[in-house]
Amino acid sequence: MPLVIMCGYPACGKSRRSLQLKEHLERNGLSVAVVSDETERLDRNAVYSDSGQEKNARGTLKSRVQRLISKDTIVILDSLNYIKGFRYELFCVAKNQRTPSCVVYCISNRDKSKELNASRPSGYTPAVLDALIARFEEPDSRNRWDSPLFTILLEDPLPLEQIEEALCNANAPKPNRSTQSQPLSSADFLYEVDRRTQEVVQRILERQSTSFPGEAIPVLGSAESVILTGRRGHSQLASRLLLTTRSLWPS
Repeated sequence: MPLVIMCGYPACGKSRRSLQLKEHLERNGLSVAVVSDETERLDRNAVYSDSGQEKNARGTLKSRVQRLISKDTIVILDSLNYIKGFRYELFCVAKNQRTPSCVVYCISNRDKSKELNASRPSGYTPAVLDALIARFEEPDSRNRWDSPLFTILLEDPLPLEQIEEALCNANAPKPNRSTQSQPLSSADFLYEVDRRTQEVVQRILERQSTSFPGEAIPVLGSAESVILTGRRGHSQLASRLLLTTRSLWPS
């Protein structure tokens, strides 16, 4: 099922909107899971004041989304999601699962966010809040990873029906090589690597006796060649081939 990426300044109503959307979808019989800084028990001020911790936190959120996203569950990621590169990663997660995604952008200005943040007992510190607002990368519907984009002002009603339509009736994007998980190996992967390596090594050992130093020796079953500056033993050739002839490995 689809992925909803919430986006906006700190303290701009994202969690309230996430709850509204979750309740609407559940009333229509859909299963919904919300992933947030709170569900992952992230200390916002500690995380967003340290780039290393923030990177790890994004990894935690993304991993949770990957575990939850399925044909039966709509996932709402209720977090800042203020970096366009991270939104692209999330778009790829949905695309790899052959499911639609959308971005809900909750618009607020700096002063209003500061006002709302000050009213919360566990809000951001002023320094963290200012830094996050300064780093915010606004979503753009012209980017495929930010589309469809629903832009919501603080006082606007959430377009629940339109969001549900985009999630449930849109065509899923087709995965490509950049978003698909490629199989790491076949069942006999190691056997195949060893067998092919031995074939190539034997061919090169045979050619060494009739080749000159610097001459290119074609690699069996590949368009690549190996150039030897001197005579090499069996183990040296095998080690080198494992590093340079990946095109021979089974896909």
